[in-house]
Amino acid sequence: MIGTAAIVGVAAAALGMVLTPGPNMMYLVSRTVSQGRGAGLISLTGVAAGFGVYLAAATAGITTVFAVVPGLYLALKMAGAAYLLWLAWRAVRPGGVSVFTPSAMPADPARRLFTMGLVTNLLNPKIAIMYMALIPQFVAPERGHLWWQSLCLGSVQIAVALTVNGLIVLGAGGISNFLTGRPLWLRAQRWLMGSMLGAIAVMVATDRARPVPA
Repeated sequence: MIGTAAIVGVAAAALGMVLTPGPNMMYLVSRTVSQGRGAGLISLTGVAAGFGVYLAAATAGITTVFAVVPGLYLALKMAGAAYLLWLAWRAVRPGGVSVFTPSAMPADPARRLFTMGLVTNLLNPKIAIMYMALIPQFVAPERGHLWWQSLCLGSVQIAVALTVNGLIVLGAGGISNFLTGRPLWLRAQRWLMGSMLGAIAVMVATDRARPVPA
């Protein structure tokens, strides 16, 4: 059995993480704005598959590897923080473009949309931290069946993330239309997203949470 506190804790962490800008949100929004909701939803299926990969790895006990070899986890965390800083710079640099700005991107086929969603999620440092450090902290050894607890708690995270991301995809077009012709709003959105990405990068780099053996 899984405690209610663990479910609520994971759901709250997942909600807070998905509401902050990151690679997944940026990809889904930009693809939806440029190619339509259908493309955004197909991309979201790729993101969902990426969650499935992380969930399978966590259930199989990959966190044990990072717990035994902390240097490997540190390298992953710092690489993720550097990636988020790069995204932050892209958002605020002179000439930067908001993800809500319509752009003439080529219309990718469904297979590529799915693949890019999958790869974007697999390279998302926020999701790696969630599965390698945060979710394991809610697993209670005294309740037994650690793999089952990891599976259930990971499923809670996936449900929250897909629900919110789905709503973001459905609303991206409307937000883009609202911001079109409002340069000050677009600039403010870029700086807000860049600042949040930079703050998340610092939090990832300085976070002292460590993977715990499954």
